[in-house]
Amino acid sequence: MTAASATWIGSISVLLWGTLALLTKLTGGQIPEFQLMAMTFTLAFALMCVRWFKGGHSGIRFAKQSAFAWTIGVVGLFGYHFAYFKAMTLAPAVEVSLLAYLWPLFIVLFSALLPGESLRAQHIAGAVMALVGCWLLIGRNSSGFSAQNLDGYLVAFACALIWSSYSVLSRLVKSVPTDAVGWFCGVTAVLAWMCHLMWEQTVWPDGASQWVGVVGLGLGPVGIAFFTWDYGVKHGNIQLLGTLAYSAPLISVILLIVFGFGEATMAVAGASTLIVSGSLVAGKTRNTETAKTVNHEAV
Repeated sequence: MTAASATWIGSISVLLWGTLALLTKLTGGQIPEFQLMAMTFTLAFALMCVRWFKGGHSGIRFAKQSAFAWTIGVVGLFGYHFAYFKAMTLAPAVEVSLLAYLWPLFIVLFSALLPGESLRAQHIAGAVMALVGCWLLIGRNSSGFSAQNLDGYLVAFACALIWSSYSVLSRLVKSVPTDAVGWFCGVTAVLAWMCHLMWEQTVWPDGASQWVGVVGLGLGPVGIAFFTWDYGVKHGNIQLLGTLAYSAPLISVILLIVFGFGEATMAVAGASTLIVSGSLVAGKTRNTETAKTVNHEAV
């Protein structure tokens, strides 16, 4: 499979992450964070188990990975969500989201450290344009940063570092099959259940719509999305995927508007323009490089 195909597969994750806000809205907001995390990652693990069952095996062979690969997978999946939920308890949600969404930019920057990868001005320009659009979209309800919430801001910043590091370091273990992510999801689910039992009171979904939200999260933004993202960052254009990731909050807002949970504003229009433009700028770099390579080989 070509790098372009892998990039398209990775971009499926962005589309699925765009449904996160709508599906979370359907859950009713009553389910504790770690319980919801545990339920959805359990569903993600079950989804991969179905794949293994259909393949006629238990999937045990995919659990036999190096300690390095296991550390990347579990710290990335569990560590990010743990830090995000913790940050939400220490600082306002809007400011936490603004800082946490630095991770796509960090992916673009950190990718320069990978073997065989190069970072060009267009990559940075495209990512920054998309970042500004994302901040315009999320930050329109911000009350501003405050020194008293510094602990929360630092933890939110750690979120961005954890997920971007997970995405970039996954490239170093590209020989690890995506099926192994199913085991990483399983361990993450166990850890989330432990956190839930220690710190939260169980609240089960009440009604069909809430169950639809939970199952939808487990199969989409948590399930398939993490599997397609793993394949994309390992084999595709990681700089472009990093920039495209800024489309997720935009898709979320658009879906909320379509389903009557939000309203269209100039901020949404401006954010759309910046995010799409940034993605085009970042994507044009790879297209230009490919054209130059083809011409050079023809000569």
